[in-house]
Amino acid sequence: MYRRFAIITLALLAFLTAGAQNGVNAPYSQYGFSQTSLPNTTPFAASMGGIVTTRSGYNYVNPFNPASYASIQGESFVFDISMSLVSSRLSDASQSMRDFDGGLTSIAIAFPIFDWWKTSLGLLPYSSTLYESVLIGDVGMGTQQVKTIYDGKGGISQFYWGNGFNIIGSGETAGEQSLQLGFNINYLRGTIAEGITYDFIASDTTFFVDTRRQSETDLSNVTFDLGALYRQPLNENYTLSAGLSCKLPRTMKVDDKAMIYTFANSSAQEYILDTIFPARGETGEFESTLKQPFSISVGLALERNHLWSVGLDFSYAEYNGMKYEEGNSTPLFGKSSLIYDNNYRIALGGGWLGDQGAPTYWGRMGFTGGVHYEHGKLCLELANGQWTLNEWGAGLGITFPMRKGRSQLVLTASYTNFGNADMLRSEIWALGITLSSNERWFVKRKYN
Repeated sequence: MYRRFAIITLALLAFLTAGAQNGVNAPYSQYGFSQTSLPNTTPFAASMGGIVTTRSGYNYVNPFNPASYASIQGESFVFDISMSLVSSRLSDASQSMRDFDGGLTSIAIAFPIFDWWKTSLGLLPYSSTLYESVLIGDVGMGTQQVKTIYDGKGGISQFYWGNGFNIIGSGETAGEQSLQLGFNINYLRGTIAEGITYDFIASDTTFFVDTRRQSETDLSNVTFDLGALYRQPLNENYTLSAGLSCKLPRTMKVDDKAMIYTFANSSAQEYILDTIFPARGETGEFESTLKQPFSISVGLALERNHLWSVGLDFSYAEYNGMKYEEGNSTPLFGKSSLIYDNNYRIALGGGWLGDQGAPTYWGRMGFTGGVHYEHGKLCLELANGQWTLNEWGAGLGITFPMRKGRSQLVLTASYTNFGNADMLRSEIWALGITLSSNERWFVKRKYN
């Protein structure tokens, strides 16, 4: 009872912390529809460098391959909660800046419906938008200059309900052939607000008035994931696992609200002078379109008696993230600079998983690590040419078993490098902590 109360209290504190976080400045999130967070930035994926497709276990939840839920033991209730501290560095050829943030990363539970059917519920950050950048340039009329301010904030959360099914075997016993299938139903919910302000900063304002374009996009829709996981014993010691997960293509409608207006500042307050859009009698509300491409991830892993494992993941999509098509007849925010090019990610990782029968605590601990590389995370067509921005990173994880190995505490450290110094490089250092609690909630005692 006390353990359950402690878990619930920790979850509530994590939610309060997440609500208070500010986020880190991410200028690239202004392109497309927010900047996708998954899976590289989560502590679970970072602990093995991005390996997620073939991973499953009885005492943790892997939402990236829904077939993995079937490995949860029949009498268990698994609760996962992750938090992270993030340090970000933005730099170009001449200067740099740092930012810091922290809060809730993910929360999930999993439990059995029947021995062959396990289910999971969870919350993940799907994407985030947070940026503010300033550009000062000449108007071309005398000494007049304009300061253009680009700003945006918001994000998308992913609530999911997943189910995993044991088709062959139980998925729990070492050296057993097994086939598991699963699916996720994801509810995506979030709001993203963006703006462009043209502020004329010279003394002559006779012919110039400050102007602002702003929009607010609201997403509320459903997507679907599928997954499969197959294990084949090679001999009494080694098992080969093959995993597959995919996101089904989806075209979604989003609600937009937009406005263009002129304004003046007085005593640090902004006063609207005139509204340019919407026109009189219009609401400024319209529907736009989001398209999620089909994406697929495949993985292979070699494991020895649940002691150590090495794995390789490969993911491919027609383009990264979701494609935003503004529904207004006169687009307010041009997204033409974004190129929807092929996106793929490769990850290699492994480590010592821990021997639950070891006589010492050190022998029961786990040590994992890995690296990943992602091509085409963002592709831009700018005045000075086309730019394909790639990402690479590495991560480490240490697992501390609790309560004779049924529950565990995982500490992770990761580094990602995105972009380049010729434009803008984003470097992120993250420390994560994940509590995976495995409680026996479905066992009826024979004796009191």
